[in-house]
Amino acid sequence: MKILVTGGAGFIGSYLVDGLIKNGYEVIVYDNLEEQVHQGKTPSYLNKDAQYVWADVGDYDSFKKVLSNVEGVFHFASMVGVGQSQYRIKKYMEVNDIGTANLWDILVNNKHKVKKVIVSASMSSYGEGLYNCKNCGSIKPPLREEDQLKNKDWELYCPHCRERLTTIPTGEKAPLSPNSIYALSKRIQEDISLLLGKTYDIPVASLRFFNAYGARQSLSNPYTGVCAIFISRLKNDKSPVVFEDGNQSRDFISVHDIVRAAILALEKDEANYEVCNIGSGSPIAIKEMGYLLSRLLNKDIKPSIPGSYRKGDVRYCYADIANAKRVLGWSPEVDISTGLKELIEWAKTEPSFDEFDKAYEELIQKKLLEL
Repeated sequence: MKILVTGGAGFIGSYLVDGLIKNGYEVIVYDNLEEQVHQGKTPSYLNKDAQYVWADVGDYDSFKKVLSNVEGVFHFASMVGVGQSQYRIKKYMEVNDIGTANLWDILVNNKHKVKKVIVSASMSSYGEGLYNCKNCGSIKPPLREEDQLKNKDWELYCPHCRERLTTIPTGEKAPLSPNSIYALSKRIQEDISLLLGKTYDIPVASLRFFNAYGARQSLSNPYTGVCAIFISRLKNDKSPVVFEDGNQSRDFISVHDIVRAAILALEKDEANYEVCNIGSGSPIAIKEMGYLLSRLLNKDIKPSIPGSYRKGDVRYCYADIANAKRVLGWSPEVDISTGLKELIEWAKTEPSFDEFDKAYEELIQKKLLEL
């Protein structure tokens, strides 16, 4: 079976390519080698048994040509970065949504052999996660108001009785409330794919990835995942900067677990037209991740917690993974300690140019970061 992986030279995509080839699939990678991610270099980790097409998902004719002879598609090509998406609006919508529109316009209007499409969705589309109020039950609160954040009151309160809320796992049926252009673009990717897949009887599975981490994640891209950003700071003997009070949490999931879920989604008919959270199911406070990475790198550097905050950030969100267990027969296997040790060993010899300060200043200039 011949499989196309868009974004297949990237962090998650390249591991997926390795996994597919190991499982006996023929793989074509379609990637534009985004400068911000790859710094103008072809990655050394690329699988030599894959075929490569260096082109953009915005290039309709190139995309059409490569889609004409594949049986499965993993659509993983995306611009990534919540803060940056708030001012590079055109770029994010063009890549994430026009690229997805091109995929489906080609499939709908041309002969093809595609039997299944797997789309990489995002937990960011939830906005805030689910919470429990001891008086009112399950609550999906809106984002915190600006006045509250200015007063350094970071927690969530029930919109009905004002009781402080307690975070609980977020399932796929929770309302989606995108809080950034990135989150909105990922929701649109998912919606386009599920809508047209059902309309034209092309099975689609949507995987909502939580906070992916692992080797190969760019250490020089200040808009990538928090683990890579923190490691880049620490390698350059600088403190990781943690917003708010550092107690906000995220759900970190190993790239190896993501790849297993993605391949299962391809192979299992039970996944057709399903949406599955792919996370660990356990939250970790951001400041604790900073301390943990510092220890693993043998650095005596503490996270910096200046009390600044980014507009639109969520406080808590972690995955309910019951649907992935039911539909895919999947559960995470890589514990955080093992996964981070692998990441650290890789990062020790990987070049890392700390561009965080530049990104920080851009957020201030765009009035997205309050000190």
